[in-house]
Amino acid sequence: MSSSPFPLPPVDLSGHVALVTGANHGIGAAVARRLAACGASVLLTYLRIDDEPDPGIPDTYRRNRARDAGEVVQAIADAGGTAVAVEADLAAEDTPGMLFDVAEEAFGPVDILINNASGWVADTFAVDGHDRLGRTLRRVSAATVDRPFAVDARATALLISEFASRHVRHDLKWGRIVGFTSGGPLGFPEEVSYGAAKAALENYTMSAAFELADRGITANVVYPPVTDTGWVTDQVRRAVADHPTLIHIAQPDDVAEVVAFLVSDQARLVTANIIHLR
Repeated sequence: MSSSPFPLPPVDLSGHVALVTGANHGIGAAVARRLAACGASVLLTYLRIDDEPDPGIPDTYRRNRARDAGEVVQAIADAGGTAVAVEADLAAEDTPGMLFDVAEEAFGPVDILINNASGWVADTFAVDGHDRLGRTLRRVSAATVDRPFAVDARATALLISEFASRHVRHDLKWGRIVGFTSGGPLGFPEEVSYGAAKAALENYTMSAAFELADRGITANVVYPPVTDTGWVTDQVRRAVADHPTLIHIAQPDDVAEVVAFLVSDQARLVTANIIHLR
């Protein structure tokens, strides 16, 4: 695979149990497939979202968000892996505990947590009706704030808390946490609540990296490049080509390779990082 004189050994996750949120399509599905291919048993969580048609968002992306995780589970099984899927709303307070219960009953204690699910909305403090990519914008409201914060921020905190509690209960000595972010320190114009919720995810994950280090747990956040999960249009491609700091339009499997490394034994010294992929 690599021409490096010091190639990394293959990632072996045999005996490990992963919980991957938002895994019915896109990056979450790719991560679930990759971790299963490395030998982990995987619990996929997802929530079908029925979006209204939007002139700036391809129907492919809408269909992806509306489907279940059956195809992903079947693909893992066909490749010789082990996975089960549970549909659940991460905004519900009792969901994290339920998911860990299901995983433990099916496979044993969870020692890999992938916080990928998102409550994304495109909202703005301005009054324009569409963003530069043609997507419909909503003015910031209680609804546009509550959904991303419930999924990206609060659910991340509760899942990490549940992960840590059960880690102690089962006296585990090894663990991995990976979250996903977007936006930046200067905000995320036209996706302002999403960006703010991701900032909270980053902060929770960094706290976990330091507080849980003595339990053998690493915690990192991945900032993917523009990734084609079905929403990339020709206009998006032109915007990436014209942007001075954007380099690639990645595929979900590209991002999953990085996650597989971060949860491997080889990455045991990699923690408390926000890793920008470009």
